[in-house]
Amino acid sequence: MANKYKTEPLKCWSKAKEIRDNFYKDYATAKDKGGIRWAGGAWSFGAIPAGLGDDVYPLTGEPYGASVSWNKEFALQCQEAAEKKGYARDLCSYMRNYWGSIILDKYAFGGPFPKPDFNWQDHICCSHAKWYQVASELEGGVPNYLIDVGVGSEDEINKNKVDYVVNQMHDGIDWLEKTTGRKYDDAKLIQAVNNECESTARWAEVCVLNKNIPAPLEEKTMYSLYVLGTLMKHSKVVADFYHELLDEVKDRVKRGIAAVPNERCRVMSDTQPPWAFLKIFRYLEKFGCVSIGSLYTFGLIGLWEEKPDGSWGAKTTPKEKGITIKDRDQALRILTEWNLCKPEWQHFYSPKLKSDMMIRIAKEWKLDGVMLHYNRGCEGLSLGIAENRLALQKANYPVMTFEGNMGDEREFDEARTMTRIDTFMETLDLKKIED
Repeated sequence: MANKYKTEPLKCWSKAKEIRDNFYKDYATAKDKGGIRWAGGAWSFGAIPAGLGDDVYPLTGEPYGASVSWNKEFALQCQEAAEKKGYARDLCSYMRNYWGSIILDKYAFGGPFPKPDFNWQDHICCSHAKWYQVASELEGGVPNYLIDVGVGSEDEINKNKVDYVVNQMHDGIDWLEKTTGRKYDDAKLIQAVNNECESTARWAEVCVLNKNIPAPLEEKTMYSLYVLGTLMKHSKVVADFYHELLDEVKDRVKRGIAAVPNERCRVMSDTQPPWAFLKIFRYLEKFGCVSIGSLYTFGLIGLWEEKPDGSWGAKTTPKEKGITIKDRDQALRILTEWNLCKPEWQHFYSPKLKSDMMIRIAKEWKLDGVMLHYNRGCEGLSLGIAENRLALQKANYPVMTFEGNMGDEREFDEARTMTRIDTFMETLDLKKIED
């Protein structure tokens, strides 16, 4: 069957790979350059440690855990090491991969595991604070600072709640100065906050372009692109890359370049995928089916708002509003208010909030169905997923579920999942275009 649309590789693909490789290399070699290393989650306020200097290098735990997951043999070694140490198998699989890597003293990118100078984490998921408490103990007492951000959903935010988070940030900066012996630079903080707003808004704008038919990107590729924002969304390197990516994806839309040349069906997924089995997304393409993304892919780092026409679009940045950040307190307030609107934080408070966002995506991105991953590896993002399924079905969207684990391949049945996809495609009246 002849292709319906033109397709071509992303021109900026090599740059995305280079940024990711440099991130892990820079962290490992930071001490060789007299720099500082810190570890924390992908949602941690990375813009704040940036005020310590230009030679401060982070390692974000969830992307690292996902990188371990991709290497099945190493992932199994890490998981078994954590289990042997007494940590339960039903804990977050990223966390177990991370702890196992420390216990084995093996870095996923070669050499011994690089010990951070401090851990800098926020806490919204049930695992976050404990993740780095245990990591600190395993590493011999690395200093920890944790910021509680569990203040309620976006529609419940008020000044007192913002003050609560901002005051923790102010205390955290004092702690950073005492812990590292460095003087804090507010100008670097302000630049990092502006970079973060740019990165997360531009990524959302890229995702908006997938409303187009044919979709210019598919989710397997998007995983390698959104991840840069989980590594260092506060950096100019990532902000500049997302501007470049946005320009390229706009050009793909203009020229009718498709991610899947035979696109005839559009679905979305949910939560983290089973990283060791990303080929399920390529299998969808055999039916002419494209996964345009998910709330996870769109909203893990992307920031969104409702536009005047009622559609979902990229959140307007402070710069776009004409706001110039002048001091530390203003920077911290903007950083707090920006992050408390994060889509993937909302459904920690109610599954309905997540269902509403998923139904919005299904409508605006013109979907034919939804694939839900009953992910045993992440308690936080799988919270309320059965309720989400019912809400989507009530909104008349066909839903396929499959069981698995983002970071532990022992919990994923590949043959069974492929069979479920076959059945789901059949219910959508789709047969394979190719074998």
